[in-house]
Amino acid sequence: AIFPRREIRVKGAISMANDTARNVGPVILLGPPGAGKGTQSKRIVDRYGVPQISTGDLLRDHVARGTELGLEAKAIMARGELVPDELMYGIVANRLREADCQRGFVLDGFPRTAAQAGWLDAFLEKEVFDKGSEKRSDKGSEYPQNCPPVVIQLLVDYTQLLLRLTGRRSCPTCGRLYNIHFQPPLVDELCDVDGSKLVIRNDDREEVISGRLAAYETQTRLVTDYYRAQRRLVAINADRPVEEVTAQIFGVIDSHGNDSHGRVDTRSGTTTQS
Repeated sequence: AIFPRREIRVKGAISMANDTARNVGPVILLGPPGAGKGTQSKRIVDRYGVPQISTGDLLRDHVARGTELGLEAKAIMARGELVPDELMYGIVANRLREADCQRGFVLDGFPRTAAQAGWLDAFLEKEVFDKGSEKRSDKGSEYPQNCPPVVIQLLVDYTQLLLRLTGRRSCPTCGRLYNIHFQPPLVDELCDVDGSKLVIRNDDREEVISGRLAAYETQTRLVTDYYRAQRRLVAINADRPVEEVTAQIFGVIDSHGNDSHGRVDTRSGTTTQS
């Protein structure tokens, strides 16, 4: 009985090694705030060994360091507005040129506008994949040339979305996350681990959330239209258990380019999951 178990473990290790060695290419997760993009991004990172590029994290880093971009973005985000395109291109471009993005990456929070989506396509074609291939041609290593992004839209019911956002709490000491509606602490408003009083992020307050969702509807909707027109949009129901959503996302990524992960509605240009 020992050998079969060992064989299973070896096969699992080989499978994981294959996942973290393959060229994944760019993965774009679209969805409103609270749809689960951050959670799913981290799971993709763990499985495939590619970095998560979160514009929110990049912006917060700049804010914390007090850079010129950070100071300008801080004032905009405090109003619950989206950061303009012109402020994002430079910081995103610099991050995508780093070596750990060679096999691919997960974009969380970008592109947010149709203009950003167009800029990203041009950047990927001219600066990342084509130039990256030229730099590595003498080494014989593969690089995902002309690899279009895997574009996944996470669909969430509006009421569920509000509960996810307004119910979020975090521990200022250990960083543990809670939701008073779905994953509450054992003692109301206190961390299970260290008893610290839980806090609400400024951008999770109800008055800010309404602005964030309105901005998403007016701007980011055009991004889905952009990718739908190119027949590259895969819509996934994210109102299900996290594990189910993750498994479906992995299936989309694994079959990218094989046209086997769903049906493309020739009228809408959206791939639907069966």
